[in-house]
Amino acid sequence: MELDELREQIDRIDAEIVKLFEERMAVAEDVAEYKLETGRSVLDRDREEQKLEKVRSMTQNPANIIGVTELFRQLMAVSRKRQYSLMHEKGISGRPPFIPVDSLDAEGSRVVFQGVRGAYSEEAALTYFGQDSSPRPVRTFKDAMRSIDEGSADFAVLPIENSSAGIVSANYDLLMEFENYIVAEQVIPIDHCLLGVDGASLDTVRTVYSHPQALMQCAPFLEERPFWNQVSLSNTAMAAKKVEEEQDISGAAIAGHRAADLYGLRILADHISADDTNSTRFIIVTNQRIFRKDAGKISVCFELPHRTGSLFHSLSHFIYNDLNMTKIESRPLPERPWEYRFFLDFDGNLNEAPVRNALSGLRAETKYMRILGNY
Repeated sequence: MELDELREQIDRIDAEIVKLFEERMAVAEDVAEYKLETGRSVLDRDREEQKLEKVRSMTQNPANIIGVTELFRQLMAVSRKRQYSLMHEKGISGRPPFIPVDSLDAEGSRVVFQGVRGAYSEEAALTYFGQDSSPRPVRTFKDAMRSIDEGSADFAVLPIENSSAGIVSANYDLLMEFENYIVAEQVIPIDHCLLGVDGASLDTVRTVYSHPQALMQCAPFLEERPFWNQVSLSNTAMAAKKVEEEQDISGAAIAGHRAADLYGLRILADHISADDTNSTRFIIVTNQRIFRKDAGKISVCFELPHRTGSLFHSLSHFIYNDLNMTKIESRPLPERPWEYRFFLDFDGNLNEAPVRNALSGLRAETKYMRILGNY
């Protein structure tokens, strides 16, 4: 047969498939109505597995068994998504427990950041809350989260991702350890320089102090000087402070221009980051379940059962509801080797129906799901 004739046959078959699909969906809506009236769960895994086993047994060509299984798995997934939509249309599923606000009550707020004065986290806090704000330093990221959890601070500013070095994994884990929520973000350009005391120069330096990510971001510059000893500290500004306190011409710090000004250090080398577009995204966190009415990004985390295709089917809720996923990360689950928790960002607002539909489906079909914030 000619190719055009074969394509005509496929077109005819596809028309029948579309007709049968719409018939199936109409019946599925009746099933959804019954489930809604009787309070039964949308997802019935036992029934779905029985159905898949039945269609596999109906397959005449063994080569099609996997394809038929996936086809009907997708048909049932689409049916579930339509049922979640019906739940929202009827007001049965409710709304996420977050309160919309016109703006954050930031004036006079108590803000904390990790490190010491001159840290990039402090710069992010001053940029977001205003130069007249007085953000307070704390020793660790956990101390910052604990401060807002206990109520001694209103907001914490935490780095979450660098454009070249990747995520700050410790802060992803802290978002799970504490019942705190992301309400805003602030991106800060990172322009590293090498700082030393008076009398120091590139020739006198023997030890360089900085945060591990800053050392990584300046790797090409440091690789040209393999005889320098690299020492990691918990913050770039702490490195600057250490160099200022020790007044040793053999010690230098990788930090920002603000740290140089605060600690009276000389810039021995400027713009030493490998990437001229290097920047860090900071999150603004509070202990209140609130979101700005004009928020446009949502962060969630979830855990999945160990089943084939579980991640694919979870993400399909965003495709079905036409939501743009902008980021996904995974973190190992403590005491559960080779199992992972997923962190996902997508565009949307908690007041939007497609967003609530997707979250309802994700919550129902994952082992655990939590909204981390809308901002």
